[in-house]
Amino acid sequence: MHNAGTWSEVVVAGHVCDVFEPTTRNPNGYVIIYLHGVHQGRLADHQPFVELFEQSGFVVIGPRTARSWWTDKICREFDENLTAQQYVIEHVMPFVREAYGTRPPQIALLGTSMGGQGALRFAYKFPDLFPVVAAISPAIDYQKRLETPEEDDDPLFEMYLDPEAARQDTALLHIHPLNWPRNQFFCCDPTDYRWFDSSDRLRMKLGSLGVPFECDLETSAGGHGFQYYNAMAERAMSYILNSLNSERLRVV
Repeated sequence: MHNAGTWSEVVVAGHVCDVFEPTTRNPNGYVIIYLHGVHQGRLADHQPFVELFEQSGFVVIGPRTARSWWTDKICREFDENLTAQQYVIEHVMPFVREAYGTRPPQIALLGTSMGGQGALRFAYKFPDLFPVVAAISPAIDYQKRLETPEEDDDPLFEMYLDPEAARQDTALLHIHPLNWPRNQFFCCDPTDYRWFDSSDRLRMKLGSLGVPFECDLETSAGGHGFQYYNAMAERAMSYILNSLNSERLRVV
């Protein structure tokens, strides 16, 4: 596909966000907020997502919050005074409303890896703001990074006292049995040895609570990383589009 919309950067509250604007916007004004992974890969570099954004007419805004894990804890490599959660809720959401005239429930969350768990935790904490969420390879049990550190400078060591404190703040612990996002999809490659088990536990917990969801924990397409994310892009985007359409038609 050629001339598939345009990517640009905007500064919102002192921080850069990636923005994709399609050639023709969806007539219903849908917007996706994309939450990046810990390695901060940009969707602009991955054609499967770009083509699907263009086809569906999605505006996409991608806040950049370093290795914040999209928590409500201060991550100094992102901001000394503002948490990633505060940034999205208090700054990115108003920007979307002012720039594009879009309000919930016409905004969907999409996240990969660190951003996948971030998308789920936002949707579980604020289901009225984010009734539509899709998480690809969500790194839910991020307390593991404190148990077996890969990097000595991991900001999680400043954000949490110990692995148990981190575990208590993960997406699984933010699910409310009576108040949840109406549309949630998550997927994880069964060969994703580090993060698959937590996705499977999420599947079991949601099932036991009777919370509706869709998931794919069977498709294998390269483990953890953009090879798998790209392979699942069409499934995730189709889910988001269908869910946004159902939300638009929903009678409150």
